[in-house]
Amino acid sequence: MTDIILANARLVLPTEVIHGHLVLRDGLIAEIGQGRALPAGALDCQGDLLMPGLIELHTDNLERHIEPRPGVDWPHAHAIIAHDAELASVGITTVFDALRVGSVVTSNNAGYGEYARALADEILGLRAQGALRISHFLHLRAEICSQTLPEEMAKFGPRDRIGIVSLMDHTPGERQFRDIGKLRDYVCGKKGLSDAQFLDHVADQQALRARVGELHEATAVAEARRYGAVLASHDDTTAPQVAVSAAHGCHFAEFPTTADAAQACRDHDIRVMMGAPNLIRGGSHSGNVAASDLARADLLDILSSDYVPSSLLSGAMMLGDLWGDLARGIATVTQAPAQAVGLHDRGRLAPGARADVIRVAQIGGAAAVRGLWTRTAA
Repeated sequence: MTDIILANARLVLPTEVIHGHLVLRDGLIAEIGQGRALPAGALDCQGDLLMPGLIELHTDNLERHIEPRPGVDWPHAHAIIAHDAELASVGITTVFDALRVGSVVTSNNAGYGEYARALADEILGLRAQGALRISHFLHLRAEICSQTLPEEMAKFGPRDRIGIVSLMDHTPGERQFRDIGKLRDYVCGKKGLSDAQFLDHVADQQALRARVGELHEATAVAEARRYGAVLASHDDTTAPQVAVSAAHGCHFAEFPTTADAAQACRDHDIRVMMGAPNLIRGGSHSGNVAASDLARADLLDILSSDYVPSSLLSGAMMLGDLWGDLARGIATVTQAPAQAVGLHDRGRLAPGARADVIRVAQIGGAAAVRGLWTRTAA
């Protein structure tokens, strides 16, 4: 293959930013050079940033494409391809598509059914056909407070590219939904429940958690090991909850809800992941700890775009400004997530690493992706 030479750029390396050029060859970074020279045949990047492709560990974005409006089930192949293209357009070159496992069948509109196995087959099938631009893995969100978790997880195996299993507990009154009022706003707004239906839902969920919670948590941990996946906690709120996550072997914590929980994660050597929308908005929409507060306290390691793909790059740039260290900010969306899930072939500009590279222009206070180079969807 012909070399691709990207020159006259600011290279975002793991610990510093230098002026230089990259040579991409056979899907890998072959060479890094320093200086402002334009080698023969090089693309002049005009001083833009070159950085590793972004790595997204937790996104609900596919759901928005599958159900663009309430009750509208968009054709899934179209939705997956559009989701993939949107992520590429904002600089994401590796994604862990989050799929819920564990369903609740109820008599009112608060229930939700099984979908993960069928959708996973569609994602993996499109990937095998070469229809996707970026690298896709699966992230199974194991819903502890559900009726069907063991049966659904048993349908997956080590060949399904499951990189992450997260332990999700949305029991009313716990973790993210400690504030029942916040939960009422969310559930009633989304499902259209009456006050009486909502109270029945709360009682049903709390009783379900009491019956099956311990079994489901143990099942999810065991299944993650069977898949060869990394384990993550979700919405840890207290130090004792973090201690349980550590005992399970969690590598990182998704969205701890309090500063105390984030500090406990650091004490247990668990990486802390926060949502970029939280950072950009200046606080959590659920009333939990602000990502910026954790960043200032040196308790933030990884960013996730969560439900706004474009927020990943913007959030990393904001952290670079907050810390006065652009390389450190960009590492929260490149090297740090790669390390958290054991992807040692990407997430940094270094000879021999995957040629997943993006060109980013800073336009006022915004960052725009002006080019993307990525290896095939391996």
